[in-house]
Amino acid sequence: MNLIIDVGNSFVKLAVFENGILKCKESIALNLVLEGVNSLKKEYPSIRKVIISSVGKLNEAAIKAISDSFDVMVLNSSITLPFKNLYTTPETLGVDRIALVCASVEQFSNNNVLIIDAGTCITYDFITTKNEYLGGAISPGLGMRYKSLNNLTANLPLLKSEIPESIIGNSTNGAIHSGVVHGILKEIDGIIEVYNRKYSDLTVILTGGDANFLSKQLKSSIFANSNFLLEGLNYILQFNSSE
Repeated sequence: MNLIIDVGNSFVKLAVFENGILKCKESIALNLVLEGVNSLKKEYPSIRKVIISSVGKLNEAAIKAISDSFDVMVLNSSITLPFKNLYTTPETLGVDRIALVCASVEQFSNNNVLIIDAGTCITYDFITTKNEYLGGAISPGLGMRYKSLNNLTANLPLLKSEIPESIIGNSTNGAIHSGVVHGILKEIDGIIEVYNRKYSDLTVILTGGDANFLSKQLKSSIFANSNFLLEGLNYILQFNSSE
């Protein structure tokens, strides 16, 4: 059994895989990581290997404590990967993006794949039929756009995401929802359209915390998978264990 620890910007995801099958997952606060790991250790005593992906901050003391109980891999740019990385600054490529590309290699090999991760930021990552990772794009996510309107203006309120009733917002709240949500939808649909024109047989994956909210409103044909990053991390662990 494998334990996946995905430390994001807002919270930590823990997941247990057995033979490539997701057995359980949970989200916890960063300060509860050790408590959560110990709980899963008791529930799944067959866990042997752990991979830690830390976009946020998991301190060395916590990593050492986990390493005392398991065979731990900490994901970084020097890990052996199942694709050719053509990113010109591979040392700056986020570990979350690496994991997403690995998931696409496992599940959609020999395809042109665009992975869209709608989380704190919206990331776009593209890998070709030749198994070459070319890069992508990063833009502000849904929550970040709402927060920036509130933080950087004097009078605009902080709102929670909501599907706009109309493209024409007839109130300040309605205008914010229209601008933020339709702006993201047009961005995503527009980028997919550009990739579709350039690359044949494009497969598009949408994942991340806002994937379900956005997928119902997009015009483009996509595969929505909220566990894609976790599956990619598990694949990295399996890929390196088999070497």
